[in-house]
Amino acid sequence: MKQIVAVVKPYLTQSVLDSMRRAPLEALSVTEVKGFGRQKSYLDQYQDREYAEAFLPKVEITMWVEDSRVEEVLQKVIKAARSGRMGDGKVFVMPVTSFI
Repeated sequence: MKQIVAVVKPYLTQSVLDSMRRAPLEALSVTEVKGFGRQKSYLDQYQDREYAEAFLPKVEITMWVEDSRVEEVLQKVIKAARSGRMGDGKVFVMPVTSFI
């Protein structure tokens, strides 16, 4: 089993969740998070200190998937979450050794 964690822009969340309706998932959770990635240098362009230290709102969608279905789910997530603009987010795939 694998855990897929997709960190996406808030306005793309519903699109990703809609694409997961018929996906072969064992479970799914959604969490509002804040952070920054490569666009940090973009934030530093602001002169106001409040914005220079800002974290951007994101949504973390965590899914648990059988090994044989990971690629299928990944493609659905990428298709739904990619806008082609800076800060689209990240997708991580991690092994799950056990769960209860």
